[in-house]
Amino acid sequence: MKALLCREYGPIERLAVEEVPSPRPGANEVVVEVKASSLNFPDTLLVQGRYQVKPELPFSPGMELAGIVKEVGSFVRDARIGDRVIAAPGRGGFAQECVVAADRLSPLPPGMDFEAGAALLLTYCTSLHALKDRGNLQRDETLVVLGAAGGVGSFAIQIAVARGARVIAVGRSANHEYMRKLGASETIDYENGDLVEKVRAVHPTPLDAIIDLASDADTVRRLSALLRDGGTVASPVGTAPMDDPRIKGAFIAAQVTRDRLDRLTGSLADRTMLLPEIRTFKLEDVSSAFRESEGGHVRGKLVVTP
Repeated sequence: MKALLCREYGPIERLAVEEVPSPRPGANEVVVEVKASSLNFPDTLLVQGRYQVKPELPFSPGMELAGIVKEVGSFVRDARIGDRVIAAPGRGGFAQECVVAADRLSPLPPGMDFEAGAALLLTYCTSLHALKDRGNLQRDETLVVLGAAGGVGSFAIQIAVARGARVIAVGRSANHEYMRKLGASETIDYENGDLVEKVRAVHPTPLDAIIDLASDADTVRRLSALLRDGGTVASPVGTAPMDDPRIKGAFIAAQVTRDRLDRLTGSLADRTMLLPEIRTFKLEDVSSAFRESEGGHVRGKLVVTP
């Protein structure tokens, strides 16, 4: 089978698609025939050795995927060959087949295509964990989302609005209409002028929460000074200065509960929540997707198909 391999940590240009043996499942694992896998910003950090964990080399990146169960381990009871699934293996998704622990599988929501399914778990669960479990965002509070046009940002805006909060979305001016469509009350262009002063201008009173998906540590530290006492900064990709006691990491390794997935599926079905925009790349052209993700200007989600 074909797989994208990282044989040494470093620039994304060193990644290469190679022929490797097909995997076999352990007793509590399944092999998934990958139909689509989603590129997340932590993937770009992972292959450069800049992420919190460093997998043993060589490895294939790709933290989440959608596909069809091909083989089932001897102890697995909740998955069968032929099941259409979404999964968060943590790595290995950029390949034609991937071994996944059985407890990291969920059914592909009915009527959803593989590309959309591959874009759900990390984005939705990270946003929900940051805003509900860690930030405890409440009605009438104000949230600033940095990097708001990306996958996590797209869900963060919608989750915050659903909780009755006001959202100030920060991103390139080309994405402002998209961010307002998702529910942002205010949009700010980060490219020109002082971002902290721009936020202060549209919201002069203390902020309740910030979710950072794109900014440098100094900007996040300065923005954190605008928080009320007890306010929270969530930084899923680890860019925030963690020595500041007000700033808490909020990345969740895609542990999704069935009730949360069912709730999301229902919200997507009745159009009270929208999927992030999706653009697809072939596995052979995945380096182009990595370069876009590394630049921090992604709108919606980048999805790779074998």
